[in-house]
Amino acid sequence: MQELRTLSTQKQLIKLNLYLNGLQAQFDDVIHKKEENWATPKEFLSVGFGDCEDYAIIKYYSLIELGFSKERLYLTIVKENFRGGQHMVLSYFEKQGQAPLILDNLSFKVLPLNKRKDLSAEYFINEYGVYTMRKNGTLEKSPLHFKEFEELRKRIEKGL
Repeated sequence: MQELRTLSTQKQLIKLNLYLNGLQAQFDDVIHKKEENWATPKEFLSVGFGDCEDYAIIKYYSLIELGFSKERLYLTIVKENFRGGQHMVLSYFEKQGQAPLILDNLSFKVLPLNKRKDLSAEYFINEYGVYTMRKNGTLEKSPLHFKEFEELRKRIEKGL
């Protein structure tokens, strides 16, 4: 993390994504014996394995630790357009009005969402709420809540 602090924003995103993507992927049902488990960064690193949510979460909190604005970072539930199903990535809105940059455990490239034809964003989640994206690219607050994120934040506050 110390080394990353001296780099440009773009290089921080690329290097962090590359480094964390080197950790072993494994589905929750194998690791935790349940279908869905959002691990804290500490839990993810302790176990040594994680799934897409765990990668997005550790990237979210690592970038906050590096000084990135919480208002620009979102855990993002996406639809996988070619394979079907849902997936989670981290979105970083570098500039308002531009497509967010996507940090994905399935890709070593950090690309804008509009260049990721394989993904369609469904929900953007951070501690300020849950959002959907309008056709013009702006975010609109949703009344939805993700209990998994609320429970995750409580566990992080407890130091887990």
